[in-house]
Parts: sequence; C-alpha cells; structure tokens
Amino acid sequence: MPGPSSLISVSNKFTFVLRAVKMPELTVTSEIYGEYNYNTKITPLIEGNVISEFPFLLPKNYHKPQYDDDEDLDIERPKKEVIKIEHSSKTKLALVGLQVWRGAFLIGDLLIYLGVKGALKEKTILELGAGTGLTSFIAGIYAKKVICTDINLGGILDLIKLNTKYNEKLIKAEFRVDALDFTNMAWSQQLSKDIRDTDIIIAADVVYDDDVTAAFVATVQKILNTNSPKTLYMALEKRYVFTIEHMDSVAPCYETFLSLLDKVKNGSNWTVEQMTLDFPEYFTYDRVKELVLWKISSA
Repeated sequence: MPGPSSLISVSNKFTFVLRAVKMPELTVTSEIYGEYNYNTKITPLIEGNVISEFPFLLPKNYHKPQYDDDEDLDIERPKKEVIKIEHSSKTKLALVGLQVWRGAFLIGDLLIYLGVKGALKEKTILELGAGTGLTSFIAGIYAKKVICTDINLGGILDLIKLNTKYNEKLIKAEFRVDALDFTNMAWSQQLSKDIRDTDIIIAADVVYDDDVTAAFVATVQKILNTNSPKTLYMALEKRYVFTIEHMDSVAPCYETFLSLLDKVKNGSNWTVEQMTLDFPEYFTYDRVKELVLWKISSA
C-alpha cells in the first residue's frame, strides 16, 4: 500500500536499547495536503475521513493534426477533470494506504501520457498496493481491464470500492477490486488468471518499510515471470533521514529496494531502467527531485 519510508533509523549498537522500550506507533501525514488546497466541504461516508478533489488535465487521444479553413493548426485544449477521493488525512504507518501520496500523481501523469499515445489500448493493467485507488481510476480511462489490488486491512478494499463509485463516470475499462497481500502468494484462481492476462503492472509509493519492500519485490518477481512479457512501472519517493550509523542523510528503504532489485534481476530476462521524468504534468502537485520512476520489463 502507498506510503512513506521509515522515519527513524538508528545504529546497530542502539537497537537493543530501543527494543527494550515500547515505542509509540508513528502517525504520518502525506505532504500533498499542505502543498495545494484539494479540500471540499462534501461529507464523507466513513466517519473520520475527508473528501478531496484532485484536478488534472485530460488531453484528447492522439490523432493527426487538424487545420482550420485558413490552414492554421487547430489546437485542442485538454479538458479539465477531477478525481474525487475519500481518504484519511493522517494514519498510523501500517495504514498509509488510506492516504494519497505524490507517487500516485506521478504514475497518473505517466498513464495519461501513455494513454494519449494509444499505448494502453486493449491492455490489462494490474495495480499493486493501490491504496485509495486513484491511479487505477486513471488507468481505467484508457485500458481494457483494470485489476485494483491491495491488502485486505483497515478497510482499504472497501475504501477503493467507495472511491470507484465516486469516479465511475471516468472509468471506461472493466474494473475489479481484489485482495493481494505481498506476504501471501497463494493467489485465488480468479486473481491468478488476471495476473496471467496482465500486460502492465503499476505501483506507487510501496517502498516505506524493509519487510514490505522485500515482500513486494518477491511478488513482482513472480508476477513478471508469469506468462511474460509484462512491464512494471513503479513510482516512489526517496525519503531521507539522518542516521548515527552513517552520520549523514540517507534513504534507507530506497537503498533496500535497489539491493533487492539487483539480486532478483541477475540471471533473469528483465530489462531494468530508471525513467526520465520528461513527460507532462497533468496533475497539480510538486514533482520533487526525490520522486523516481522505474520501468522493469520481462521478455
């Protein structure tokens, strides 16, 4: 599920001391809520939630240039749309999927960019750790089928289904919500079939805890090697913390992801690349330099 990296890191010699003291569970809030005003006065259906509206530009699909009677290029302006999302404004670390994070907007931008070019037409897209479902809804504008998945914890799946109803006018694809736990790869018969048929996998901000990251990479490995070829687009935000061990600011969870990725890609038929973020911004957010986008393809 989407969320930030671990916010505390200590050297090994202090680990035992900290474990002997029961530490309070961290409460975290996504940075995006303070960057722009997405607030609405709409009453949420789930007590304690809020409803935000996230604006974005929706270009028309790619086509040959059109000219007017004077042979001037006829420029079609993108249509302004909004995605309405019910979500938590703050959560414990284990339930960060109930919030919206920057990586979802970055994947959303990429999906619109690919969709306008026709690259998602007739594709089946699987989202891992979908959280509120935002990026799956964008995929549903262009793809043939979307399977929106997350762990069945804290009401996340019910929240996705609720947000699906809010945005049903946007979604053109066949759309299904299903449970997928990175730590349990005993998939149902239906989910196994969907994974076999999947062309594109998307994931945003699922790197925030070392154990979750390890389970995520193992899940991705199995999915990419099931009925290849498949392509994964993964967005995440490198989150830096100062550690006594390094005496510097580091992004420990991101380093864990890179290390695990390096291990599983060796000997595989994967193509792995970090993509440049030179495609347009359709959503309203800060595309900070810490945001990165990876593309992993199995041949």
